Amino acid sequence: MTAHLSAADPSELGFDAARLARLNTHFNKFVDDGRLAGYQLAVTRNGKLAHSQVYGQRDIAAEAPVIDDTIWRIYSMTKPIVSVAAMMLWEEGLFELKDPVSKFIPEFADQKVWRAGSVVNPVLEPLMEPMRMWHLMTHTSGLTYGFMYAHPVDDLYRRGGFDFGSPQVDTLAEVCTRLANLPLVFQPGSEWNYSMSIDVLGRVIEVITGQTLDEFLRTRLFTPLGMTDTGFSVPAQDADRLAALYGAHPATGKAMLLAEAGKAALKVPSAFLGGGGLVSTMADYLRFADMLRRKGELNGVRILSPRTVQYMTKNHLPGGVDLTSFGRPLFSETPYDGVGFGLLGSVTIDPVAAKLANSLGSYGWGGAASTTFWVDPVEDITCVFMTQLLPSDTHPLRSQLSQLVQQALVD
Repeated sequence: MTAHLSAADPSELGFDAARLARLNTHFNKFVDDGRLAGYQLAVTRNGKLAHSQVYGQRDIAAEAPVIDDTIWRIYSMTKPIVSVAAMMLWEEGLFELKDPVSKFIPEFADQKVWRAGSVVNPVLEPLMEPMRMWHLMTHTSGLTYGFMYAHPVDDLYRRGGFDFGSPQVDTLAEVCTRLANLPLVFQPGSEWNYSMSIDVLGRVIEVITGQTLDEFLRTRLFTPLGMTDTGFSVPAQDADRLAALYGAHPATGKAMLLAEAGKAALKVPSAFLGGGGLVSTMADYLRFADMLRRKGELNGVRILSPRTVQYMTKNHLPGGVDLTSFGRPLFSETPYDGVGFGLLGSVTIDPVAAKLANSLGSYGWGGAASTTFWVDPVEDITCVFMTQLLPSDTHPLRSQLSQLVQQALVD
């Protein structure tokens, strides 16, 4: 699971082993009572493995247990990977963060913004300023998701085929053309709203490089980092390692198989969605997270400069405010109070307001199937949690994971 990491006695890394064991006790209960099929967890400090656990089933019906190289749908944990890929191009001078998105995707030049009305009779207004690259990376673009069910524009997305994903017949170029023909929820840069921004960012990467997003990620990021099991689909020869996808049964709360939704990971998509299309393993994602912890380098391979990683993981919301102040109180993969947003994911800016013991500057993100990762740069801790339960707010797994890791830290 952690070939690039050596294990160490938790006490040598400042953890109390008995307190770390509370992680297993707590999360095993979710499996034992049927709320989760299974899970995989890893905690590192100072670049060494402090704690790991595999428990339960990757496929309940097949009685197939979670194994070290189980493949997981990481959904929105794709976003930090694509943001890193974009900043690799930024470091080469191929775009500026203030560049209009329309410089690379001309259809976005004439986009309109929702002002009032209804889905059948919308009242729209012109852009006051262009949608810019930093708007995409911070989800302040005015784009949205069809599955939000919170705004008339969300309804327009669903009518356009954008619900949980995108119209399957489209390439990423066609996806962006369709998005550009839909109104924005607000003027770019004026609010925060979780959205398809990183899908659009993925298309910008394609335009700049002349490669498909999957090819760029494979050649420039996955192969150099040794992420051999990460991609936009699972090859046939590895299908038995793919975890089944589950939702919560509405009556019992127990994990319920989502067979049809789960099959999508076995097919190569026509549009490589940078906002949520990847599958990965614990070993692979730990490599990515450890590269970030090491400020852009892993095993002699430098992906980004230390200064770029530090810049990406600052709070980029205007005025340095948190998501409660600047965002819409809708679905996302992080709390709002005391949490800002960078060019990669969420950033803790006030642990007291967040009601979590994370260090100031901790950053990370999660995925729709309840996966999550975070890096604490103060304590030099990395944590990755994998499971397959939709949606991610079914249980408070992330907040509980954070508090259980932090309470085990004694030095």
